[in-house]
Amino acid sequence: MSETGNRLRKLLESPNFDPQNYVKQLSQQSDGDRDLQEHRQKIQNLADETAQNLKKNVYKNYRQFIETAKEISYLESEMYQLSHILTEQKSIMESITQALLSTDKDETSKEMQAAFPKETEEVKQRTLTSLLEKVEGGKNIMDTPGRHLVYNGDLVEFDVDNMSQIQKVHAFLMNDCLLISTWLPNRRGAVKYKYNALYDLESFAVVNVKDNPPMKDMFKILMFPDSRIFQAENSKIKKEWLEILDETKKNKASKDKHTKEEVVPTSPVRAEVSTNPFDVDDDEPAGAEENVDLSMEWIQELPEDLDVCIAQRDFEGAVDLLDKLNEYLKDQPVTPRVKELRAKVDERVRQLTEVLVFELSPDRSLRGGPKATRRAVSQLIRLGQSTKACELFLKNRAAAVQTAIRQLRIEGATLLYIHKLCNIFFTSLLETAKEFEMDFAGNTGCYSAFVVWSRSAMRMFVDAFSKQVFDSKESLSTAAECVKVAKEHCQQLTEIGLDLTFTLQSLLVKDIKAALLSYKDIIMEATKHRNSEEMWRRMNLMTPEALAKLKDEMRSCGMGSFEQYTGDDCWVNLSYTVVAFTKQMMSFLEEGLKLYFPELHMVLLESLREIILVAVQHVDYSLRCEQDPEKKTFIMQNATFLHDTVLPVVERRFEEGVGKPAKQLQDLRKSTRPVRVNPESTTSLV
Repeated sequence: MSETGNRLRKLLESPNFDPQNYVKQLSQQSDGDRDLQEHRQKIQNLADETAQNLKKNVYKNYRQFIETAKEISYLESEMYQLSHILTEQKSIMESITQALLSTDKDETSKEMQAAFPKETEEVKQRTLTSLLEKVEGGKNIMDTPGRHLVYNGDLVEFDVDNMSQIQKVHAFLMNDCLLISTWLPNRRGAVKYKYNALYDLESFAVVNVKDNPPMKDMFKILMFPDSRIFQAENSKIKKEWLEILDETKKNKASKDKHTKEEVVPTSPVRAEVSTNPFDVDDDEPAGAEENVDLSMEWIQELPEDLDVCIAQRDFEGAVDLLDKLNEYLKDQPVTPRVKELRAKVDERVRQLTEVLVFELSPDRSLRGGPKATRRAVSQLIRLGQSTKACELFLKNRAAAVQTAIRQLRIEGATLLYIHKLCNIFFTSLLETAKEFEMDFAGNTGCYSAFVVWSRSAMRMFVDAFSKQVFDSKESLSTAAECVKVAKEHCQQLTEIGLDLTFTLQSLLVKDIKAALLSYKDIIMEATKHRNSEEMWRRMNLMTPEALAKLKDEMRSCGMGSFEQYTGDDCWVNLSYTVVAFTKQMMSFLEEGLKLYFPELHMVLLESLREIILVAVQHVDYSLRCEQDPEKKTFIMQNATFLHDTVLPVVERRFEEGVGKPAKQLQDLRKSTRPVRVNPESTTSLV
């Protein structure tokens, strides 16, 4: 950057820069408009350079930002796992210490329980019954035999999203469940609380919430897909809740495991053999139940492990556990215990599916492109939900494409906007197709859904395209360039075997037809207006440069024989009306060929025919009505130019662009062949 540019940059970057004083001084020091324009250009160059540097910095740091975000996500997951492990280690150490310190106390307790077992159980149940009498709607809780109270106390519930206080609750922890009841504002006798929720100890996980004043002494209960946060009265009570909850859950798990491992010893009595062959099937399930070993530790802990994987968003680990279980039970008979395990696992599968479905929902962030959905899609496919995965993947991509189109700025230049629109849409479509082919390689039945989705996405694109190109009444040349750009981008999809050209054409044909007919009407009105003012005089271009320019224009239109109608001076032996008509019609033909689809063949052909008829009929009428012999000769010269030069060029160019001859144009030229007539006559045939 030059020294002047550096000084200007320092001036604009200074903290005390005052725009009004700067403009005022600049106006006083400038000699005129030229100085202001030069200074404006310097500021513009500085702004462009700054924008370019900013863009380079963004591109430079973008990949680092993505990698950092991924690392943060991984670290968050690892920290959660580490916290869970530390909590377990802490509870184990505390239980060991407690066991070492209270050996004598435990022995005394065991002796008391052995001496008065029924009394202790009755006291626990009596205490729970007396407390539950204070809970409205909680009478049926005692229907489960062996259920007794472990711990209870007052808590305050907070909203998970905004951490606002919701209500005051009273929690009852029992040996197999947790009861949450709310305080009644208007107490009725002994009833203080109202039943709110009852959670099985296996259905939730307890997580400590780090203190963040004024939010402290809190813990969270995770019941996928929901969660609830409670606040204890102080840190001591919170610690008691966490420890007792953890210990009660472990005691229940240990008791359930011990119950399942117990096998009732049976005497080896030989089964009575029935002579009825139809009794064989009835005896098989009873014997088969003993053949399925579900006592392994990983099977016993499978439901809780699935809950942990879902909470930690370890989708791959959850599906791996499910595959391992399915492989183990593949050849095993379906016993009642297997059905019970299947019911628990199916509930976790439903929860996992809901999480994966939410990951693919359009409500989630759409950034990251199609690859961001690969993780959820692959796990849904492994769960046997390929149809749902396909549907959600395509909905997610449709929302992403629609959002990208909506966020695209509408530039002043239509062609520039269309370039950006086509680049965004067809690039997204290409990336989506490649990702779809990668994710659903083994599910060929989903490909038809992708084709249908591609057609609907193309409809979305055409809506935005037509709104900017055709609804804004752009010129036919601009519309033709825009359609050409869209066709070229659409051809890129053929590299992956997807050809949507026909779909694009069928969606655009209505708007293109309307544009062609509208522009045809404009040309016909302009030609009629020029015809009404026609004086049948030769064109005088005044300067050789203007004549040379006209020759180049006519040569570019394909009129190679135009030279014979010009002289050495600046005169052209044709009327202004005929020359203007020729240029306008050839321009319409070229733009129409750019917009050409087979469905538009007759529309373009009839439009050309009607435009030509306007000029030919005017020449015919003038030739019949003109009385001056010289003008009649001049009119005949213009008619010859139209018939022998213009119409053949139109026919040839149309055939080159379309690929087949235009019989209607040939018939029109034959029917309008000029006839040499006596200049003194008032009749002719054109």
